[in-house]
Amino acid sequence: MSTAYINARLVDPASGLDTKGAVLVENGHILDFGSHLFAQGAPAGVETIDCGGHVLAPGLIDMRVFTGEPGEEHRETLATASGAAAAGGVTTMVVMPNTNPVVDDAAIVDFVMRRARDTASVNIEIMAALTKGLEGSEMTEFGLLKDAGAIAYTDGIRPVMDAQLLRRALTYSKLFDGLIVQHAEDPSLAASGVMNEGELSTRLGLAGIPAEAETIIVERDLRLVALTGGRYHVSQVSCAETVDVIRQAKAEGLPVTCGVSADHLSLNETDIREYRTFFKLSPPLRDESDRQALLAGLIDGTIDVVVSGHNPQDTDAKRRPFAEAAYGAVGLETLLPVLLERVHNDEISLTDALATITSKPAEILGLPSGHLKSGAAADMVLIDLGKPWVVEADALRSKSKNTAHEDRRFQGRAMRTIVAGKSVFEA
Repeated sequence: MSTAYINARLVDPASGLDTKGAVLVENGHILDFGSHLFAQGAPAGVETIDCGGHVLAPGLIDMRVFTGEPGEEHRETLATASGAAAAGGVTTMVVMPNTNPVVDDAAIVDFVMRRARDTASVNIEIMAALTKGLEGSEMTEFGLLKDAGAIAYTDGIRPVMDAQLLRRALTYSKLFDGLIVQHAEDPSLAASGVMNEGELSTRLGLAGIPAEAETIIVERDLRLVALTGGRYHVSQVSCAETVDVIRQAKAEGLPVTCGVSADHLSLNETDIREYRTFFKLSPPLRDESDRQALLAGLIDGTIDVVVSGHNPQDTDAKRRPFAEAAYGAVGLETLLPVLLERVHNDEISLTDALATITSKPAEILGLPSGHLKSGAAADMVLIDLGKPWVVEADALRSKSKNTAHEDRRFQGRAMRTIVAGKSVFEA
């Protein structure tokens, strides 16, 4: 059966399209789209969905999502995470290998893929472990992992500290056009730190993590990228110095990309003042000048993608003294609203904002999604840019409720999410 999405504002960052029009979907794929469609109404036999003039864009791609499955399903399952993703307009989420067991073997990649097919309502892609057991001492079998379905290699929340091993990984990954993804934080400098190092951490009596813990790792890694030519991605940047380093590396033509979390674009270290553990993130929230530098890096293209950094933690892990609480916040449902906040503040255009969560991650990961194109899978999101709403933790679809945006007012959200032509969420 065919479905026509009419009276829509079509926004496709990949092609620069921004026009009033319609999309015709058949058998889960986009058959045609544009301003020429259905000017006089859809023909008989075609299901019609009136978009009410709202934005119809490619479905969002979230490059950094942690779940508890397998091993810690009490935190999050693929089913509950995908439900949260659908509610946030995310049609493809890329899950990290930090599970139990670790996703470091082709059989485990296959297991996660099968579980996703059976239980998830959105597309699931997998970043496999870069080192066996995430221990940082022995590379995994990149080729076998890719054959099983992995699209990149990372140790997730753990940095790869062995320079020789990382050099070999960058070199070896070139055989598969593989992507090496690094969590940039030197554990010896981060040590027992729990928030950004500075005046505020001193006043709060909390151990700090200096920005240099991040920048030093990136500077080292970029020298290895220059040496090997391997593709390299920093999962999340958090400070001005790192943005400057990556900006220079890009100017020199190095194959480097990077991401930033939506939380780091909208929050800073002062949000921690009441010792709220939901603001305990890795990397930590930095000061306001760093947040402004991240936004500037996003606007000028130094930062390629925005991620949710979705990291669910149960109540017991968060309801502790700040220094003892687990890192992480859920973010699948607030990824889009935070970016739209930047749009409403006239800090970035709608097309450029959506590019960071559609076409750019698709390009980096080599995915066929992320754009409106005839023949492409009909993965789309309908966005009401003006919809006011308040984040209520209990209403979130995620199994865990540790949001850093509880009770926050936003303007704009996903109203309908479509995966392969099927509506998987309607507000």
